[in-house]
Amino acid sequence: MLYNRTGKSGLLLPAISLGLWHNFGATHGHDSKRAITRRAFERGITHFDLANNYGPPPGSAEEAFGQILREDFAAHRDEMIISTKAGYHMWNGPYGEWGSRKYMIASLNQSLKRLGLDYVDIYYSHRFDPDTPLEETMGALDYAVRSGKALYVGISNYPAKATTEAAKILKQLGTPCLIHQPRFNMLQQEPLEQGIFKAAHDSGMGVICFSPLAQGQLTSKYLNGIPEGSRATVGQFLKKEQITAPLVEKISALNKMAEARGQTLAQMAIAWVLSHNEVTSALIGASRPEQIDDAVGALQNVKFAKAELAKIDKALNGSI
Repeated sequence: MLYNRTGKSGLLLPAISLGLWHNFGATHGHDSKRAITRRAFERGITHFDLANNYGPPPGSAEEAFGQILREDFAAHRDEMIISTKAGYHMWNGPYGEWGSRKYMIASLNQSLKRLGLDYVDIYYSHRFDPDTPLEETMGALDYAVRSGKALYVGISNYPAKATTEAAKILKQLGTPCLIHQPRFNMLQQEPLEQGIFKAAHDSGMGVICFSPLAQGQLTSKYLNGIPEGSRATVGQFLKKEQITAPLVEKISALNKMAEARGQTLAQMAIAWVLSHNEVTSALIGASRPEQIDDAVGALQNVKFAKAELAKIDKALNGSI
C-alpha cells in the first residue's frame, strides 16, 4: 500500500480507501461484509468511508461496520481512519437533511451511536446547502472537532467557489478543512474541468475521489452485454440505457490499453485517477474480497507516459 499526505496536514491516507456504501446495507450478508473489510485491512487499506444514509436502509451500513469493529478490529482502532458524512435525507421532518447546525450535530451523534465510537476521524458535510449560510454548516464542523467527536473535517460534492469559501471560514475558526470528496473518473471529469481540484489544492486540502470505476462502467463487465445481477440490471444508480454502443466502444478501446499496460481496465482506471497530483486517495466499493485485491493491484503501475494519456483522451472523445 502507498500512503499519501492529505493536503497540508499531518494525516496520511492509503492510496486506496474503501467506501461502505450500498454493499453494506441490511440486504447484504454479514459474513460477506466482514470478509471484505478484513481483506481490505490485510491489504493495507486503513481508511473506511461511510455516511449516515448508507445502507439500505439508511444507517444500516454504520450499524454493520460498528459490529465488525467490535468483532474484528477492537484492538486496531488507532490503526484505522473512519469517516462519516451528513447532508442527504436521513429522517423525516424539517431537520433531517442539508446543512443546518441542528441536523449536522444530531446526525453525528446518531452516527457515533450506530458505530459504537466516541469519535470519527473525519466528519464531512456531504453536500453544499445553498439555503443555509456556509458559516453555519462550517461552524457545525468546527464544533464537531472542538467537542472531540471528530478529529478532522471535510466537504463532499461542493462546487469550486463554495470549496474556497468553506476552507476560508474553517481556517478562520481554527479548524482547517482537511479534504474534499468529489466524484471523479475517466467518464466524469467535472472536478478537473470546473476547478474543484484547483480550489481544494489552493486551500491546502487533499482530495479523495469516489466512483473511480463509474459504477462499474470502467471495468470489463459490460464489454459483451449486460450481465444478470450487475448494477445496470438493478437500475438504481446505473441504468441499462446508459450502456450504449458508443460507451462500449470507448470501454473496449480503454480495455486494450489496459492490457498493454499489464493491467485490468479497473486497475488502469484507478491508476489514472491517482495519477492526478491533487488526488490523495481513490475511494472504491467492493462486493467481494477479490475486488479488493484487483484494486490494490493498480498500485503496481500508477504512472502514465504522455502518449498513453493522449491516447486515453482520444478514446474518451470517441476519436480512436
